[in-house]
Amino acid sequence: MAISYKDSGVDLDSYAEAMARIPALLKRTQSSRVMPLAGGFAGLFRLLGEGRSYKDPVLVSGSDGVGTKVKVAIRAGRFDTVGIDLVAMCVNDCLCIGAEPLFFLDYLALPKDDPDLVANLVKGVSDGCVDAGAALLGGETAIMPDLYSPGDLDMAGFCVGVVEKEDLIDGTKIESGDVILGVASDGLHSNGFSLVRKAVFEVANLEIDSHVDELGMSVSEALLTPTKIYAKLVAALLGDEAVKPNVTGIAHITGGGLAENTGRIVPAGLQASIRRSAWETPAIFNWIQGLGEIEREEMFRVFNMGIGLAIVVRSEAASAVKKRIEETGSQCWEIGSITSGKEPGVYAD
Repeated sequence: MAISYKDSGVDLDSYAEAMARIPALLKRTQSSRVMPLAGGFAGLFRLLGEGRSYKDPVLVSGSDGVGTKVKVAIRAGRFDTVGIDLVAMCVNDCLCIGAEPLFFLDYLALPKDDPDLVANLVKGVSDGCVDAGAALLGGETAIMPDLYSPGDLDMAGFCVGVVEKEDLIDGTKIESGDVILGVASDGLHSNGFSLVRKAVFEVANLEIDSHVDELGMSVSEALLTPTKIYAKLVAALLGDEAVKPNVTGIAHITGGGLAENTGRIVPAGLQASIRRSAWETPAIFNWIQGLGEIEREEMFRVFNMGIGLAIVVRSEAASAVKKRIEETGSQCWEIGSITSGKEPGVYAD
């Protein structure tokens, strides 16, 4: 008996329909630095262009996924926000080096062809790229019915940025006495969702559409709030010649929490000392902690606890940098300082 690709679970006609929807989502993110390549096997991006010039450019890359937050999207049947998470997790890492995001590529893995689902996922990625100022240059959609069960999916991506070598922010200029500014997160972002799902759906037995009085929204709305993209904020700081020289380190607060991630950029012999009383933990973290009776130290080890980005600055410029951050529309607190110590990152209270 003759068989076809469709018999094995891959419908090329549906795949073609899905791919036909993507070019418009890419185009809205692209500038004249993206070079047309009809039918090409890769994407082209001009490093120079639009008046851009560099003395000694360094390319910066970052790759990540959405993690098990995608399981919440599946449960909710809502796929328009996780693409933003995907872009944010990659772009925010590149921003920590002082890079300007240039372009992004995504990878979607599905058990079957689903044009509407693919369009929703890529729409989220496209939205994230618009926010980040990065061109969505291309990507890959893989249909693997024997690898993914019905209803499952996964997402991954990577960002490429650029920074002048002399402008790299790698933490080497951090000194004792520097101040740590904490920039507000937009909630959970995209970390710790295995613990979140266990607390919400297994321990508390809540439904995805259950209303959460403490938060004034449904479970799905609370859990699918996308990760904040800090590209415009970082661009505002590094584009200000009065502020730029005073920024000595940037840390994206993801898995591992605030002390661990800030400690990653601190030179040997110094430590980031964080005061947890310096800001009010957002209600969503208190809600999750209560549902699972999770210990405080575990919460701070797993989640961002309301701080999505830590920026290390010279003490004499802390007030001016804080003001500049707040002018971009983000909340900001002075949450600690750099001191001598053996542990890279610690909590002072």
